Amino acid sequence: MNKMMIKVVLVVSLLALITAGCGGSAGGKELVLADCGWDSIKFHNAVAGLIAEEIFGYTWSEIPGTTAVLHEGLLKGEIDAYMEIWTDNIPVYEGDLAAGKFQELGVNFDDNYQGFYVPRYVIEGDPERGIEASAPDLKYVWDLKDYPHVFPDDENPDKGRVYGAIPGWEIDEIMHRKYLHYGLDENFVYFRPGSDPALSAAITAAYEKGDPIVAYYWEPTWLLGMYDMILLEDEPYDKDIFFDGKCMPPPMRVTVCASNNFADQEENKDFIEFLSRYRTSSALTSEALAYMQETGTDDYVEVARWFLAKHDELLDAWLNPEDAETLRSLLGK
Repeated sequence: MNKMMIKVVLVVSLLALITAGCGGSAGGKELVLADCGWDSIKFHNAVAGLIAEEIFGYTWSEIPGTTAVLHEGLLKGEIDAYMEIWTDNIPVYEGDLAAGKFQELGVNFDDNYQGFYVPRYVIEGDPERGIEASAPDLKYVWDLKDYPHVFPDDENPDKGRVYGAIPGWEIDEIMHRKYLHYGLDENFVYFRPGSDPALSAAITAAYEKGDPIVAYYWEPTWLLGMYDMILLEDEPYDKDIFFDGKCMPPPMRVTVCASNNFADQEENKDFIEFLSRYRTSSALTSEALAYMQETGTDDYVEVARWFLAKHDELLDAWLNPEDAETLRSLLGK
């Protein structure tokens, strides 16, 4: 995206924010959060926004946009806080941080993984569902070569099927190179689903029926929060061979950041301290997203309330004792 387009999107987003803010309380503290559009950042925004409102007296809102646009907004002070920055996806992140253009407050989670997954029952079986292990010695990606018959392709049953990532994603090209590197093309078809919903639907359909499936997926997601899946192992991550598909993808530091303008204001000191303590995990995030999927709710604040009530131990890690007890009371704990 060129600089002119970034400026246009930021101006439009800022005008929308100003218009929305006209109905808020005059003179109150305001918090503007980055919204890249995916479920996990919306969830973390709701958690931070709920606490900002109930404990620290802010009104809060979100500005939607692409990763590049919202990063630029953070540098310009038009975004106050960014709850989930996937650092390796922003080429200028480290340079801008070193130059002091924004402030990294902490790590939200760094245990996020991606790669080829299979349901646990494929390897270990599931006596409660009457499923026997169909690939008991499957552990590494290259072990798949021994099990094409376990994962038959719908259109070519003489070969197995491995589901790749979404066409156009960089990781899809990496996973396809992995497929070739380990010689899986000899007895497997690399099948590219057309979209994330198509991929998740294929995994869901197989899991609900107890059928074997091997597919690319990533954490945190509702699907891996809902289903018991095992990530197939690979060679340890090595940046020199990663893009050739010859090793594990690395877990990424997903950080919480704030603009200099917001972080340096004295009135935001206590809230910045909270954001500096904010830490979750890929598993906790996936659990919250699975709750959304299971209940069918699209209210992220409702999910945030459920999450904080269930994991109220996080309140002691994030807040001082008085504020933690205040929030517990508000949550009905």
